[in-house]
Amino acid sequence: MNLNCDVLVLGAGMVGVSAALALQARGRDVVLVDRRGVAEETSHGNAGIIQREAVVPYSFPRDWKVVIDYALNRRTEAHLHHWDLMGLAPWLWEHFQNSAPDRVEAAARAARPLVERCIDEHEALMRPAGIADVIRHTGYLRVYRSAERLAADSAASASAAARWGVVTESIDLARLREIEPHLHGPLVGGLLKPQAVSVSDPGAVGKAYAALFQQRGGRFVTADARAIEPAGGCWRLSGARPAIEARDVVVALGPWSNEVLRPLGIELPLIGKRGYHKHYAAQHGAALSRPVFDVEVGYVLAPMARGIRLTTGAEFARLDAAPTPVQVEKSEPRAREIFPLGDALDQEAWLGRRPCLPDMLPAIGPVPGKPGLWLDFGHHHLGFTLGPVSARLLAQLMSGEAPFTDPAPYRPERFA
Repeated sequence: MNLNCDVLVLGAGMVGVSAALALQARGRDVVLVDRRGVAEETSHGNAGIIQREAVVPYSFPRDWKVVIDYALNRRTEAHLHHWDLMGLAPWLWEHFQNSAPDRVEAAARAARPLVERCIDEHEALMRPAGIADVIRHTGYLRVYRSAERLAADSAASASAAARWGVVTESIDLARLREIEPHLHGPLVGGLLKPQAVSVSDPGAVGKAYAALFQQRGGRFVTADARAIEPAGGCWRLSGARPAIEARDVVVALGPWSNEVLRPLGIELPLIGKRGYHKHYAAQHGAALSRPVFDVEVGYVLAPMARGIRLTTGAEFARLDAAPTPVQVEKSEPRAREIFPLGDALDQEAWLGRRPCLPDMLPAIGPVPGKPGLWLDFGHHHLGFTLGPVSARLLAQLMSGEAPFTDPAPYRPERFA
């Protein structure tokens, strides 16, 4: 006997849980499915920042010296598995092409309506979930070791302020010591991004949203979400016991989404940029008031419930490649130069994967020719940030409402 529902949401990260809540709020009977628990993958391991300032996307560097450094693994913020380069090369080339200035401009223009609403949409879920007090309205801080890089980034921030309304405050060394008194060492100043907010446990936020979904009558099922197939005008998930049938299915499996789509004859140019984190105690009662990005080294120190979380930049490798936490190993001694980290609290570094499409925009919307099949993934580094606002747009499209913004930039068929 099958379990029937109106909508089946595959993936219980921030994007999937948010989609389930948004559809439920419109009267849909929703079942949420994941092979693990809620927010156990990428939504668990990020720096906990809701990036209201992140209108301009993370693009591929245009400086060939930087590109060569990345290719040779000379920089801490990026790490490449050379043996996986053949498979990654087409995506990297397309991403490089989409990082031309005019295309980055277009991507920022498309991302802006989502980014501008990100905090409002999170707060609209946090209040009924009972976690409205978890947000820190302290922004996040970019710190610099050289005056030259600080000046260059200050100029870029001024341009972003004029073009996109992104607010940045310049922080001299005296002000830096005032707002983060436990930072020390070879720093010359920083840039504060006050529009961003942060939380001390992003995984707990996702779990609170899922608890709200279940309190409102939603069902969560632990099952392999990959075995989805059309079945007589609906969709069947045969990997569940019992099998689940639904009129509509939402694929929100992040970097694993192609594992569902490929058997259906669909494949998007999707990779999972890998990233690591590790927690540390702080010595002598030291603390941070906000996440701190050491720009010229390429890691973030974020104050978390478990301790100080060191999160790395991007690793380019196969999704299933063995962990290689060299970025943590390189970053840790550099982090100790600017903050009194104590003992590691984790035996091993945690590994996560960020779902990335080469044009730096997510795929949100229906799949042409596949009635009832909807996509919501590929948010680059912003899945935690954009999960709730993407859910609003998706639910509006699925419910026949007027969308709050033009959905065309996110249409899945743009890669055809």
